[in-house]
Amino acid sequence: MTLKWVIGLSYLLIGQFALNFKSMKKSNTSKYHPFQPISLPDRQWPDKKIEHPPIWCSVDLRDGNQALPIPMNIEQKVKLFLQLVHIGFKEIEVGFPSASDTEFNFLRRLVDDQLIPDDVTIQVLVQAREALIRRTFESLKGVPKAIIHLYNSTSILQRRITFGDASKEDIKTIAVNGTKLIKSLLPEIPETIIRLQYSPESFSDTESEYAIEVCEAVMDVWEPNEDNQIILNLPSTVEWNLPNTYADQIEWFCRNIKNRPHTIISLHTHNDRGTGTAATELGLLAGADRVEGTLFGNGERTGNLDLVIVALNMNSHGIDTGLDFSQLDEVRRVYEETTGMTIHPRQPYAGELVFTAFSGSHQDAIKKGMDRLDKSDDTWAVPYLTIDPNDIGRSYEAIIRINSQSGKGGVAYILKREFDYDLPKKMHPEVGLYINGQADARGRELSFAEILEEYKKEFVNRTDVLSLKKYRISTLTADLVEASIILSRDGKDIEIEGRGNGPINSVVYAMKQLDWKDFNLEEYRSHSVGQSSASTSVSYIQISSKTDPSKKYWGCGVHTSIRRSGINALISAYNRSLRPSTVQDK
Repeated sequence: MTLKWVIGLSYLLIGQFALNFKSMKKSNTSKYHPFQPISLPDRQWPDKKIEHPPIWCSVDLRDGNQALPIPMNIEQKVKLFLQLVHIGFKEIEVGFPSASDTEFNFLRRLVDDQLIPDDVTIQVLVQAREALIRRTFESLKGVPKAIIHLYNSTSILQRRITFGDASKEDIKTIAVNGTKLIKSLLPEIPETIIRLQYSPESFSDTESEYAIEVCEAVMDVWEPNEDNQIILNLPSTVEWNLPNTYADQIEWFCRNIKNRPHTIISLHTHNDRGTGTAATELGLLAGADRVEGTLFGNGERTGNLDLVIVALNMNSHGIDTGLDFSQLDEVRRVYEETTGMTIHPRQPYAGELVFTAFSGSHQDAIKKGMDRLDKSDDTWAVPYLTIDPNDIGRSYEAIIRINSQSGKGGVAYILKREFDYDLPKKMHPEVGLYINGQADARGRELSFAEILEEYKKEFVNRTDVLSLKKYRISTLTADLVEASIILSRDGKDIEIEGRGNGPINSVVYAMKQLDWKDFNLEEYRSHSVGQSSASTSVSYIQISSKTDPSKKYWGCGVHTSIRRSGINALISAYNRSLRPSTVQDK
């Protein structure tokens, strides 16, 4: 095999790969088509607003435990059920008891152990099939209140493919016969108050007129009234269309269904297009009364509606939802423990990083907003934070975190809120630049402890060049103070004296006698930390070079004596001017 032949073959293979790659990457959009909107020129929902919460129904415990890779066992299901009760759900779908022994036995466990509160209605899911309906009634014995959730698919696609070109009449008959059987079996469990929920599965891609036709046929059998309403659940089983189209479908349905006061219109959205929350919120504007979903959006494919998001969205607009997510981290812990799923760090409200700012400009705005809140009782108004993290049990610790992209305000915020160092505003750039440089050097985020450690090492009580051995402050007159100081450098004592109009001023004049550095005092501020007599004083001093005033250095001093903390701050700034860090404010 010659070299020329090998090279030629290589080019041929590379060319063929390129052709294949191009073919694989080509987007063949002609196979897809948009879902057509319905005609609703006088739609009302865009001008509505959500003013009260819907009826909430959790379907976390639905059959297959909402498509978990490893389904929950009974103990895990019980634990999650109790968590849902604690949150405040009054309607909880506990599964598909006719689907498996685990589902059946779980419901029996809730009944036998009397775990269902009096104000909670359980919901059970069942297809419109006789054997499954009868098995469902067996599972319900002893349940005080229950919703039987009957469903069958009604969409064009399902009729054609799943049911082998079944007619509309055939599909409607399935729903009607299922309803008739449920109604006929009610005397078997007379102690249980039964309500009916019917879902035309894949409602969002069912012809609107036909969806109403099937629902009204079910209503004719069930005979609901204002005291015993039927729940008509209108699922976006697969999210094919835009959320505004779904809202149009809901409004059209609400307008045209007969005996609207006899119905509760329920939403059940999925998230295939990533707009499940939007579809639900617009559906509520369109007239729906009830919402089904799961904690954190768990569910098949891309998941169900995230009830946490919708409820907390309402909270952020001042609506009391009746659901308690004040300890959201605990809800998350139970959810992850029972389901084996994990919450994405960017998941709205529940994610680890959703209240965290790394960006310098964001941190500065958040700090200013938080500082203003500390001084007033105004309503929540903090830039970049839609709600108060404390309202859902999240601490303020995670709001601002520091990496190389962080800003001056973020570092100052952490030092103040976590460690009581209330840095002067003019000090923020120098400290922020230094700490960010340390994060950049390590190539990662710094913990709060590391930020404090680096701040102390660079700015606080520096003794690496000069150190204070002894000092005496004497008041000569009302306006004149004398400082006598003994400093140490390189093992040698240096005695200096100075006079000024105050203790710090006199120390400045004393230190100006030193041969190796001349400087000016630019800024001085101090504050105490702690409320007792043993509180600590923290001082901040900025000096500038007399020969080059653009060179300025901050130092910090900490001591139980305010006078000593000021001297420590001055010496720290002085030492930083003699031995600058590798990172300085430009």
